[in-house]
Amino acid sequence: MKIAVIGQSLFGQEVYCHLRKEGHEVVGVFTVPDKDGKADPLGLEAEKDGVPVFKYSRWRAKGQALPDVVAKYQALGAELNVLPFCSQFIPMEIISAPRHGSIIYHPSLLPRHRGASAINWTLIHGDKKGGFSIFWADDGLDTGDLLLQKECEVLPDDTVSTLYNRFLFPEGIKGMVQAVRLIAEGKAPRLPQPEEGATYEGIQKKETAKINWDQPAEAIHNWIRGNDKVPGAWTEACEQKLTFFNSTLNTSGLVPEGDALPIPGAHRPGVVTKAGLILFGNDDKMLLVKNIQLEDGKMILASNFFKGAASSVLELTEAELVTAEAVRSVWQRILPKVLEVEDSTDFFKSGAASVDVVRLVEEVKELCDGLELENEDVYMASTFGDFIQLLVRKLRGDDEEGECSIDYVEMAVNKRTVRMPHQLFIGGEFVDAEGAKTSETINPTDGSVICQVSLAQVTDVDKAVAAAKDAFENGRWGKISARDRGRLMYRLADLMEQHQEELATIEALDAGAVYTLALKTHVGMSIQTFRYFAGWCDKIQGSTIPINQARPNRNLTLTRKEPVGVCGIIIPWNYPLMMLSWKTAACLAAGNTVVIKPAQVTPLTALKFAELTLKAGIPKGVVNVLPGSGSLVGQRLSDHPDVRKIGFTGSTEVGKHIMKSCAISNVKKVSLELGGKSPLIIFADCDLNKAVQMGMSSVFFNKGENCIAAGRLFVEDSIHDEFVRRVVEEVRKMKVGNPLDRDTDHGPQNHHAHLVKLMEYCQHGVKEGATLVCGGNQVPRPDVEDHMFIAKEESFGPVMIISRFADGDLDAVLSRANATEFGLASGVFTRDINKALYVSDKLQAGTVFVNTYNKTDVAAPFGGFKQSGFGKDLGEAALNEYLRVKTVTFEY
Repeated sequence: MKIAVIGQSLFGQEVYCHLRKEGHEVVGVFTVPDKDGKADPLGLEAEKDGVPVFKYSRWRAKGQALPDVVAKYQALGAELNVLPFCSQFIPMEIISAPRHGSIIYHPSLLPRHRGASAINWTLIHGDKKGGFSIFWADDGLDTGDLLLQKECEVLPDDTVSTLYNRFLFPEGIKGMVQAVRLIAEGKAPRLPQPEEGATYEGIQKKETAKINWDQPAEAIHNWIRGNDKVPGAWTEACEQKLTFFNSTLNTSGLVPEGDALPIPGAHRPGVVTKAGLILFGNDDKMLLVKNIQLEDGKMILASNFFKGAASSVLELTEAELVTAEAVRSVWQRILPKVLEVEDSTDFFKSGAASVDVVRLVEEVKELCDGLELENEDVYMASTFGDFIQLLVRKLRGDDEEGECSIDYVEMAVNKRTVRMPHQLFIGGEFVDAEGAKTSETINPTDGSVICQVSLAQVTDVDKAVAAAKDAFENGRWGKISARDRGRLMYRLADLMEQHQEELATIEALDAGAVYTLALKTHVGMSIQTFRYFAGWCDKIQGSTIPINQARPNRNLTLTRKEPVGVCGIIIPWNYPLMMLSWKTAACLAAGNTVVIKPAQVTPLTALKFAELTLKAGIPKGVVNVLPGSGSLVGQRLSDHPDVRKIGFTGSTEVGKHIMKSCAISNVKKVSLELGGKSPLIIFADCDLNKAVQMGMSSVFFNKGENCIAAGRLFVEDSIHDEFVRRVVEEVRKMKVGNPLDRDTDHGPQNHHAHLVKLMEYCQHGVKEGATLVCGGNQVPRPDVEDHMFIAKEESFGPVMIISRFADGDLDAVLSRANATEFGLASGVFTRDINKALYVSDKLQAGTVFVNTYNKTDVAAPFGGFKQSGFGKDLGEAALNEYLRVKTVTFEY
């Protein structure tokens, strides 16, 4: 079909390109005249293809079509006029000329919202459904017969831009092409528009966009978002005109505490908070505005309204000066009327439009190797000097997302000064707990108080969840590409590596971890974990699935893996940083946001980690850390309706309680890594030297505070006594002492209450008749038996329990090894490969070690069976704990 395209903008350009791909002949393109020396995208595209392009400033004079224009149009012989985005009045002589007439795109579900500001009014009226219409043009104002309509849901915080970019633009292009296809096939309907429900509202202009405060909060929110970007809803306050952007009704957890902003006519004064400007409707409900444009045109964060001038100007390096000049050239190309781009040159006052913002962002991204830059950044820094400062801060990883005031506790220890945050970390800020509640964190080596740490309360949990939810639904974290998300996680791993000695020192101070082990495992494996999962970010993908066809049509079924939302992570005290990393890295790689509750007795590395997330450029609210009690903070996370996943490592008893709470609250996902009583079976045909070495490691690694510690060793009778003799000999060589000493083998137990529990545990075993062969006086009593307390219950400490089994009695020892409700890990030592495979097959545990122990790796899934829990940490399997699978089926 021969088509004339009449319109403009990227929308018109895309429709033009798709029509040509469909095989239609575009005989001419009519678009608007060049503006400030720049041609419209539609005209530029057509000129590249050699299609005739006409740029008329007007089509008629004094109500009559211009004969010269009509003649040039008629000479093209068009069979259909397609008006994809047309801002000019086209006379009926043109509209009616082709044999198929003219079709036009309108961004509303006609007959509702006829007129030029249709998208604005869809939002202002609070419509729950939006969409577009393609209709046959007539001489009325959007009153022609309908050809095709498609609708979408209007989201609570949609703006003109989001609604257009999410649906009206991409689906509208497809709709225009589909409409032309229907016409070509002779199947295009002509459905008269009903007058019932028809509305027409005037064009929204700045003078008509003033906010009426005498209405509910939702109506005010709808007015602001309906005028977002253009023309901008405004009010008078502080003796100037303020324009509000980026409004939301999502104020869960926000407390209206801050500086009052009196607004004439408003029900109550606004409140400038860290989250933005809180406003009130006449129903006393709140809405939140995040950006304010001042009367001079400068856009600022609403939270900064009462703050003074921005931070000091950065001095640029030579490399940064080169980048600045390259960016200056980009500005010069976009602003041809500006003779010379200076620091004071304002992008918008120099004639730039919204399409130029997109161009600037894309060109600078390409210039700066994919730097995270958004359209909003241009509005926030509209002069060249401000833009360069913003750009350099981002390139340095020191932009506003990373700026934070931190009240450190400093200690000179381990030949270095460690700086430790000690407050809650919520929404990218270190803050005191509600009521300034604190608790002491103790150095287990000498019992001294390291510092007072903020103790989170229920209201703090609600604030942290609200911050995480906002970051997930509205923040930059969900907008950046998966590859960029991975890049931020790599940067975080690099920072952890740069601070590894400091982190290991804090782990030794706060948890009693032996420094050398903390450096290698507690911190070293944490770094490896973040690097491993950073690599997964852009490899999370679904699949296509063949299903039965719906004849005569066909089907396409695919799956998408999506983040679940806000996750709560509750970690134990034995590996404070490593357990945090195992769960948080997978959680973030999947695209979620997180609220972390470290153990109350070991909070300091988690808070140092929070500081490093800021330095890495992780957006505010993505990571939140709440030291506090499990009964209060952990319980609230489990109960909270906005938390969609709980990851927990701890005792079976608490895990059962969490699982119940998760079910009752909102059936949230949960993964549990619980207690263990891991068996290690040592056969006589083993390498005895290695078995002794690894057997000791299986129990004493990390002071026995190890979830997979071998809770009971079964040693074949013929080597039992020799095994025990060698173990006792080696144990007596171990040095117990200060964890910061480089030759210490065994540091203090994590905290005093745990030490007391371990002593009672040993005493309980002796009372039941077990033999204590090291660590106290030897008593000639029977060996440990299967029914004893110490044979069933987890010690979580350096207590080695050795039982003998009859030579060759394979199935009997397996039965004893499995006679526990735990199933976290297990091990076997033998040179017989057949025996090793048989035992590994029969052991009821999530991990089986053969001729080794404690050999975990970031790529290997880790998790238990039975009452040791379910779900996996580490490896690809861990990602599934933080993802949900959506199935999408198309018929075509």
